[in-house]
Amino acid sequence: MSGDSKERYGSISRLFHWGMSFLIGWQLLKFFDRIADGEHWVGETLVPWHISIGSLLLVLVLLRILWAARQRNNRPEQDPATAFLVKAGHFLLYAGMVAMPITGVMYMIGSGYGWQPFGIELAARNGEEIAWMASVGSLHSPIAWLLTILIAGHIGITLLHHFVKKDGVLRRML
Repeated sequence: MSGDSKERYGSISRLFHWGMSFLIGWQLLKFFDRIADGEHWVGETLVPWHISIGSLLLVLVLLRILWAARQRNNRPEQDPATAFLVKAGHFLLYAGMVAMPITGVMYMIGSGYGWQPFGIELAARNGEEIAWMASVGSLHSPIAWLLTILIAGHIGITLLHHFVKKDGVLRRML
């Protein structure tokens, strides 16, 4: 089953969810740059992929939004008592997933570094600062912290549903 149904999420939704979860987890390893100026295995091996993975996530989140809009009427039923909170929480997660790569690109270009995901030059390094872009791009780190909190909440609520409410919410995405 590739599409969603009222009982569970389909394979495409699950692939987006778990694939992006893995990539976002990888991206969050950037926090290790704060330790010893990144002079360790994580900082030297995984973090150099940060811009490329972030660029890939930008494409994936846009595709995921299009897919979710197309599957809107096929999504599993929600408890009416919490439907607003569920929608608000997911909206904030999606907003964060869109804002992160956009502010990252704005920081790179605005600071004159250019933008070269996977070695493909999309914006040349010119050393010239574009103040407004660098300024908006400086929101990248605070948004990362907010997105991390949202992700922790998302995981926590999912585990609450699975282990306390035992209502099958997690099984819909597995």
